[in-house]
Amino acid sequence: MEYLIRAARVTDIDRLVALSDGDLRVDRGASPLDAADLMRQLVYLPQASIFVAETQRVVVGGAVLALRPSVRAGGFVGTIDLLVVDPDHDADRVTDALLEDLIRSASNKGCTLVEAVRPDDPAALGRWAAQGFALAGPRIQRTVAAVGITARRT
Repeated sequence: MEYLIRAARVTDIDRLVALSDGDLRVDRGASPLDAADLMRQLVYLPQASIFVAETQRVVVGGAVLALRPSVRAGGFVGTIDLLVVDPDHDADRVTDALLEDLIRSASNKGCTLVEAVRPDDPAALGRWAAQGFALAGPRIQRTVAAVGITARRT
């Protein structure tokens, strides 16, 4: 099966929230917006990117990349805040395709590092490791070269 990775549209957000299976629960005391409302806003903001994976016009996965400046990292840090895959589809292929586009986007936006919360599932951790992510305390991370700058991977 062929998977197309593209920028998310507002109309994709409900499907991403459904795929997250409760991973996006937001404490109502912390935010007046629910996860879907917040993600709809992120579609339009330059400091975030939302990608979806689709096949046969059906969204089967998605990911959110949030950017923040970091003096310590020497540029921007991209945080993969969410990565979800429909359990009825090939998790390895969808994850690989989404991560490749997230890393490319982070690099194009001047990120020197991409990080994510360390997955609990050993199979999921293996998929991330195959994309160059390494353990870094409670997180996993991968260095990236910002476009136009040569940097080494660690």
